[in-house]
Amino acid sequence: MVGKLGGVRKFYIQNFGCRATQADGAALEGLLEKQGMESAGHARGADLVILNTCTVTSSADDDVRKSIHRVHRENPEARILVTGCYAQRAPEELSKIPGVTWVVGNSHKTQIPELLPELAGAEQYHGQVLVGDIRAASGFLSSPVDDAFGDRTRPNLKIQEGCNNPCTFCIIPSVRGRSRSMPVEQVLDELRRLAAGYREVVLTGINLGRWGREAGFRVDDRMRLSDLLKLVLRETGVERLRISSVEPMDFSDELLELMAGEGRIARHVHAPLQSGSDAVLKRMKRRYRVRHYEDRLAKAYELMPDAAYGADVMTGFPGETEAEFRETYEFVERMPFTYLHVFTYSERPGTPAAAGAQVPHLVRKERTRALRELGARKNLEFRRSLVGRRLRAVTLDNGKALTENYLNVEMAAARGANELVELEIGGVTEMGLSEAGRLRVIG
Repeated sequence: MVGKLGGVRKFYIQNFGCRATQADGAALEGLLEKQGMESAGHARGADLVILNTCTVTSSADDDVRKSIHRVHRENPEARILVTGCYAQRAPEELSKIPGVTWVVGNSHKTQIPELLPELAGAEQYHGQVLVGDIRAASGFLSSPVDDAFGDRTRPNLKIQEGCNNPCTFCIIPSVRGRSRSMPVEQVLDELRRLAAGYREVVLTGINLGRWGREAGFRVDDRMRLSDLLKLVLRETGVERLRISSVEPMDFSDELLELMAGEGRIARHVHAPLQSGSDAVLKRMKRRYRVRHYEDRLAKAYELMPDAAYGADVMTGFPGETEAEFRETYEFVERMPFTYLHVFTYSERPGTPAAAGAQVPHLVRKERTRALRELGARKNLEFRRSLVGRRLRAVTLDNGKALTENYLNVEMAAARGANELVELEIGGVTEMGLSEAGRLRVIG
């Protein structure tokens, strides 16, 4: 492969956005290394720079364009390949940026290693585009990636790709395609391998709760995410599983009862809310209403009162009135959330919401500020309620530990990373908790 590529021997991959994109990049890196190429460690030392992009907001697009210009300025001889969600959405736009050699959409991302021989004649291929119908995609890239906290002790494994939901604000279905799942045996094989080196593994997906439900998936029609988790617990040695974001209506009683009753699953519930107004949810084409969300959260809280409860909330959705925002604010205020991810609405070209009556940017920002302050207050109240308690946690490689209910703890004594421990909480820090007393290792 190296010989065929001429001067292309070292590559660098820069990932943008979510954990799913990071998983794609990690898998792509492994495939390139199998082809005999070497990771450069930095764009300045690479012959080929791959930008694995996000396009969920306009600021994400801005970040990508700035990175292209920076790479081209710092390493003008490098061949730049742009892939990912932005490449799928607006390939021609990206192909016109100086320095871009190739634009490959998510539809063809898995084929990038086979495409690289064509990059040997970079002058001939400036700004070439390869993008197809993402709806026809059947497979996907996935490889465990390090956690977003920056430690290397909690790998994330993407087991589901794509989304079938019709949300009017979201570009994801059109750039990642329909829902599709990692086969059961591949999930088990990946987790068996990870269990040999890690104490906690995070399961992720674009719409994780839909794992196994697409037509033609080779699994018992009755098998759902909860059934997969039972199988994982039975057939692998993973000591702790953490489930990332799951749509509210996919938090079935069975799944919540499994999380509450199984000590190897972290008590951490993250369910996207987006809005606490039924009128806004209807305009968003979300498949639930406020009462449905509240029912699922109440069930979870009844089973796990000390769990982490998180939500994604959007401010400034087109047409959102002050009264509708107050509904969201008041709903969040009375729910047992322990943290919030608050996003300001960003118009995405081609989505139905982009054609709606837009809320002024200053109003959006003010609503975002108000909700973030509320989220910070609720998080502080939650942390204060845990002082004097003993919490289970996994030690990180930054001298801290992460509790199963998603809080950072500053440890009283140095401890190696990647251990399951029980910590007595002595106090509250600016962003987390602090330990009191000595550590006791579990098991």
